[in-house]
Amino acid sequence: MAKLYFRYGAMGSSKTANALMVEYNYYERGKRALLVKPKLDNRDGEGYIASRMGLKKKCSFVEELVNMSEEEIRAYDCVVVDEAQFCTKEQVEFFVHLVDDLNVPVICYGLRTDFQMNLFPGSMWLLAWADVIEEIKTVCWCGKAASCNARFNADGEMITEGDQVVLGANDSYIALCRRHFRRRMLHPVEN
Repeated sequence: MAKLYFRYGAMGSSKTANALMVEYNYYERGKRALLVKPKLDNRDGEGYIASRMGLKKKCSFVEELVNMSEEEIRAYDCVVVDEAQFCTKEQVEFFVHLVDDLNVPVICYGLRTDFQMNLFPGSMWLLAWADVIEEIKTVCWCGKAASCNARFNADGEMITEGDQVVLGANDSYIALCRRHFRRRMLHPVEN
């Protein structure tokens, strides 16, 4: 029985590396997994998914997936979605359709919340509808579990206002524990 999975984690928790590894595991077993991401995420180049550790793979877009025929989709043993927080409610509903009606597992990877601790639309619907919800762990600079995504400016100061979506990586975001996020401490205080 197919399931809808939502595997979320803070920035730097290796979500994309996990997604690429899952796709490769299917390939290694002689199966076909379709790797997709929302078009909004163009950081890795047009039609690519890349992890911070250097893994990179060609992908399709979620927007293309929803226009595929059922026959085309059934040719895949699994759909792996990266950056799922950027998906719309309608796209998450489509993932539910793939699972419930076509019996194709969908494994989504993404952030749960933004830099203000607000849910992303895609994450909200995945949290509501996923059959399996799993956290991919990472750590704060203090060693505690990091669940918050702090955005910072060029001066290294934490940003608390602005657009929900500003694409970036280590140059703009850092994962923090809730305590250091609330205290706006991006790093240890020097004496």
